[in-house]
Amino acid sequence: MAALPPPPAATSLPDGADRPVPPAVLDELRRIVGAEHVLVSDGEVEPYSRDATPLFRARPGAVVLPAATREVAAVLRLASAHGIPVTPRGAGSNLAAATIPEHGGIVLVLTRMNAVKEITGDELLAVVEAGVTTAELADACAARGLLYAPDPGSRTVSTVAGNVAMCAGGLRGLKYGVTRNYVLGLEVVLPTGEVIRTGGRLWKDVAGYDLTRLLTGSEGTLGVITEVTVALLPMPALARTGVAYFSSLADAGRAVAGVIHDGLVPATLEFLDNRCINAVEDFARLGLDREAGALLLFGDDGTPEAVERSLALMAATCERVGARGITLSRDVAESEALLTARRCSLPALARLAPVTMLEDATVPRPRLAEMVDRIDAICARHEVVVATFGHAGDGNLHPTIVFDPADGDARHRAEAAFGEVFDAAIALGGTITGEHGVGAAKRPYLERRLGADQMALLRRLKAAFDPVGILNPGKLGS
Repeated sequence: MAALPPPPAATSLPDGADRPVPPAVLDELRRIVGAEHVLVSDGEVEPYSRDATPLFRARPGAVVLPAATREVAAVLRLASAHGIPVTPRGAGSNLAAATIPEHGGIVLVLTRMNAVKEITGDELLAVVEAGVTTAELADACAARGLLYAPDPGSRTVSTVAGNVAMCAGGLRGLKYGVTRNYVLGLEVVLPTGEVIRTGGRLWKDVAGYDLTRLLTGSEGTLGVITEVTVALLPMPALARTGVAYFSSLADAGRAVAGVIHDGLVPATLEFLDNRCINAVEDFARLGLDREAGALLLFGDDGTPEAVERSLALMAATCERVGARGITLSRDVAESEALLTARRCSLPALARLAPVTMLEDATVPRPRLAEMVDRIDAICARHEVVVATFGHAGDGNLHPTIVFDPADGDARHRAEAAFGEVFDAAIALGGTITGEHGVGAAKRPYLERRLGADQMALLRRLKAAFDPVGILNPGKLGS
C-alpha cells in the first residue's frame, strides 16, 4: 500500500466573532421564541461555546432555545435570509467538536423540546422530541417491558436527536447495532425553513431515496432534527456479564476470535489495556487485576437458558486461550458492578492529567491487537501518555492521550500522534471514526479516508440541502 501523506497541520478554530448577530435579528429571534430564550451576554453564552471535546471553543453571537418545530423553522428562515450561521445542539456531549460555533452566529439548542410523545408495544416503536435524553427514553421503554437498544456512554445526558445526528454507538453495538439501525423516521427542518418527514412508522419502506439514513450521522449539516421515531425490541428476560484477564491484548484478541468462531454474538464484548485497568482501579476500587495486560468484559442477554449457555461458552473460550482469571456475575447487581469497569474508563483516565483527549478509530476485528500495538508505538515515539479501551467485538478503539497543558509542546505532540493513529487505522483497512463522528476535530483527516471524489459529492449534497450554507458550516468537509 502506498504511503499516506503526512498529517495536515493543526489549525485553531476562529473565535466566532466573524459572524455576529445584528440587533434587528436578535429582536426578531426574541419575538419567535420569547426574550428569555435568547441568550447573548458573555456569561449566558459561554457554556455553549464548547462541548465535551477538549481544547475547542468559539463564542456564538446568540443562543436560541426553541420549544416547537414551528419556532425552529422560523429561526432557520430568518438565519437563511440574513446569511447567519446556525449550529444545532443537544446536550453538547459529543467528542468531535461537532457543536462548536466556529463562525459565530446562532447556537440552536433543542433541549426544551423534550416530550416522549408515544411508546407502543404493538408497533414496537417510540416517538420523541429532539431533546429527550437517551436514558429517559430507555427508562420509559423499560417500564413497559421494551428495550431501546442504543447504549452510548453519554446516555444519561446525550439527547436522542443528538445521537441520531452523530450516529452514536455504544456498548451493545456488536449484537444490536448502533443508532442508525433503530431510526425509522425523522421530522427535520431544512435550512430554508421547510419541514419534511422522512421514513415513518414502518420497518419496511423503500419509497424514494433513504433520506432518513442520509440525515443520520450528518452532524447537523443538512437539517435540524426535531422529532425522532425509533424502533424498539422486547426486553430480554436476563442479562449477565463476566470479566476475563489476560497477559496481553493479543491473548484477549484470540479469545474474541474464538467467541465469534463459536457462533456467539455477545451483547457485550469490551476491552481495557493495562493502563486503563490501573486507572479504573485507582478510581473505583473494583478489585481488578492490576498485573493483567488486558481485561475482556463479556456478557449476553436473552432467556435464562440461552444466557447461561452463552456465558459458559465464552468463559471456556477465555480459559482455553490462557486467561489469568475469570469472574462471572451472579445477578443483575453484580453485572452492573462489572460494567462499571468499562463505563468509568474515561473519568478514571481524566484524573491522570488536566487534559484528556479521547479519540476513536476502527479496524477489522482480527487487527485489533495489532492496532493497539501500533498506537502504543506511535505514542511512545511522540512521548505522550496513552491508554486504550473500546469495543473488542466490532474493532472500535478509544485511544486516550492525557497531558498537562503546562507542557507547551504536549498538545502538538498529541495531535501529531493521533494523525499517525488515524493513518494506521486506514492502513489496516479501518476508518478514522467508528462512532464519535468527524466534527471539527477530525476534519483534517476526512479526505484521507474518503478521497477527493467522495468529498466533492458530500459538498454537492450539502449545497442541495443548504443552498446558503448556514447550517454548521465547515463541518464534514463542507
